[in-house]
Formats: sequence, C-alpha cells, structure tokens
Amino acid sequence: MTTESPINSTSGARLKNFLIAIVAIALSVTLILGLRSETTSTSLADLDQTSTPLEVAVSNGKPSIIEFYANWCTVCQKMAPDIAELEQQYADKVNFVMLNVDNNKWLPEMLKYRVDGIPNFVFLTKNSETIAQTIGDQPHTVMASNLEALIAGVSLPYAQTSGEVSQFSAPVTPTNSQNDPRSHGNQVVK
Repeated sequence: MTTESPINSTSGARLKNFLIAIVAIALSVTLILGLRSETTSTSLADLDQTSTPLEVAVSNGKPSIIEFYANWCTVCQKMAPDIAELEQQYADKVNFVMLNVDNNKWLPEMLKYRVDGIPNFVFLTKNSETIAQTIGDQPHTVMASNLEALIAGVSLPYAQTSGEVSQFSAPVTPTNSQNDPRSHGNQVVK
C-alpha cells in the first residue's frame, strides 16, 4: 500500500491551484484585450477633429452634411461609429461638419436650422442650399442613401425623417426692444 505523504499532496495541490490561477489570469487578460479591440469605436471628439470647418464647407463647392450634436447625447454617441464609416466612404465627395450645440458660437446656426433635438442632420447642396433635415437616430442605410442622393443632386429618399433624439433647447436671449417682432406691438406706456 502506497500512501502519499501529507507534504507531497499539499505541494501538488498548491502547484495545481497556482497553474489554475495563472491560466485564469491569462484568459481574463485575453478576453479583456479582445473585447477592447472589438469595441474601439470613433468618439464624437474624433469626428469633431476630422470635421470640415463650416466656413470651408459652405464655400468649397461640395455638398455638405452638418451634424448638430453634444458630447452628452447618447444617440449622438451611438451613431458616431456609423458617421465615421460614412465619412471615410464619402469624404472626397461630401463635407462632414460637426457643430456642438453646447458651444454658443453655433447659436445662430441652431436658430437658423431650428435645432430642437439632437442629433440633427442638415443636408446642403454644393451651393449651400438646405434641401433636407433629419433628426434623431438614423440607420446606416438611411444615411448612406441620403448621402448618395445628395452627391447625385437628386431628392433625398429619407428627407425629414425622425428617430430617437436627445432633447435640446437652444438658449434664446430675450430682447426688451420695441422692435422685437415677438413683442406683437405691446408697448410700454409711460
């Protein structure tokens, strides 16, 4: 009858546990790195960095798509990888302009295009004429079809579409002028 000494069985169990721990750590690291590489996607900041400046877009003779967005907008974040892919595909034919609604610099444009939800996409012809607007989450195929039509100079198949939006209200500074068209002729009598 052979019996193992308690020392041999303890060291064997420790070695076995050590190997299991090493394998578990290696698998965890591999899984984390694998998931990280799969989910590397474009951020809104990345899109903003590669965006065509508005001044250039309205003067370079190419059609444009303007996206009004905010960093806190979950729908904007969700669409960022699709927009990045479309930008890669169409950048030589279409200007991609990103305007952050949290920057008061863009207030005139927000008012001009009546931005009341984001993401808000404005499609401009090569002559900078507005031909369509879409708001909210748009499927990749819808955006691609609209861009193809924009490039071809034909009516957009999905113009004026609405999807899920993040609510936004452009800050409007009230004026106390009697010439304010919103005053409806109400004048202060002294």
